[in-house]
Amino acid sequence: MVKISDMMVLIAVAISFAVSAYLWFSGDKEEGLFTATWVPAILCLGMYFNVLAIKGRKR
Repeated sequence: MVKISDMMVLIAVAISFAVSAYLWFSGDKEEGLFTATWVPAILCLGMYFNVLAIKGRKR
């Protein structure tokens, strides 16, 4: 089952990717690249909080 927090992370990633693609194809290549770096950062942050939640349940 997918949790709400996981869905929020995926929505944030999708928005970041869409904004990055829009900026890239509209000619703002530097801003598009900067925004593209948010995608893996958001995913890593989501994974970090999931690991913390799993470790908290095991204690």
